[in-house]
Amino acid sequence: MAAGERAALPGHVVVVGAGVGGLRTVEALRSGGYAGRLTLIGAEQHPPYDRPPLSKQILEGRWEPERAILRDRAGLADLDVAVRLGTRAVALRGTTVDLDDGDGVTGDAVVVATGLVPRRMPHQPDGVASLRTLDDVLALRKAFESAESLIIVGGGFIGAEVACAARRRGIAVTVLEALGAPCERVLGREVGGLAARLFQEAGIDLRLGARILRMPDGRTIEFADGTRLSADVVLASVGGIPDLTWLGGAGLRIRDGLACDARGRAIGMSGVWAVGDAAAWWDPVTGEHHRAEHWSTVTDHAKRVARDILGAEPPAPSPPYVWSDQFDLKLQVAGRTGNADEVVALHGSGLEGGAVKGTVAGYFTGDVLSGVVAFGAPAPFMRYRALVASGAGRSTVLEEVRR
Repeated sequence: MAAGERAALPGHVVVVGAGVGGLRTVEALRSGGYAGRLTLIGAEQHPPYDRPPLSKQILEGRWEPERAILRDRAGLADLDVAVRLGTRAVALRGTTVDLDDGDGVTGDAVVVATGLVPRRMPHQPDGVASLRTLDDVLALRKAFESAESLIIVGGGFIGAEVACAARRRGIAVTVLEALGAPCERVLGREVGGLAARLFQEAGIDLRLGARILRMPDGRTIEFADGTRLSADVVLASVGGIPDLTWLGGAGLRIRDGLACDARGRAIGMSGVWAVGDAAAWWDPVTGEHHRAEHWSTVTDHAKRVARDILGAEPPAPSPPYVWSDQFDLKLQVAGRTGNADEVVALHGSGLEGGAVKGTVAGYFTGDVLSGVVAFGAPAPFMRYRALVASGAGRSTVLEEVRR
């Protein structure tokens, strides 16, 4: 191919996974001028829907499921995409996707967007609820109609949002968290302590450092000390694992996610890309593959992969961003918070024992603001989020604090 000449575009792109990542990839390809064939494969019967409202508006009954649909059948038809819903991919052979109905779809390019499946607890019995899909949340909402008590195993964002919804219904809630603070993997121990206060102030029985021995049935927890706890409903909210078992034997690198380069191209096979929760993209900052379970990361991946397939320069990546509606305030996180050297109070007095609401914490890696967390402080959060994106140093950040 001569210098400056663009490679021919694939004639058929197959997108496996009809969630946000798959849909946004299809939309970005069409908006970028792609006129070839598109096929979208989804394991669920539902058209693509947004997941954040599941544990918030839909679980609480403020929304009916239709409000979470991103594109209905008519909207998908507008994209001129062949849709295969209710069909699960079972294998990948080159760029041919084998389906559980015995059919196969061959493309010139394949985008993996299959997301996560709920992580199961060891020897988890039947009857324990999970919350990943629309059907999951509708079943849990139905169970809440008669439940008086709820145990949630896991104090992450989803667990907190379900706890909020249950408390608003008057359900007694116990949250069991193995770590020393809720959301500790994202917030760290110190800022996670503020999240713990939100649980406790809402009347939730939060048990940190919980050591579960087993679950004799779907309603009972037995702890390592021999004590037991039962409830009308038990929800396992202990995270998810990439839905990639169907790729076994495809010759791809899979550990914690499908390993990809910094453009989303799967390592080990040409013509395959991956986006979203199932994808572990190469991170030049840390020098390793990284998987981020953030809504904003999914949409960012989709745009970048679509541009790469089209042979165009991808947009600059955005800093990771995630939010959670908890206890009548919005918890917002931007940037990298996991391995910061220091946490600094930027606004509010929560870290000194004052009100949680209005508190903003900055995470510094070296002298650079690498992340920020805000509890019910959207205006200052936006200012600091911009500083995270620009790689602002400590002096610049502290000048913003003094304003």
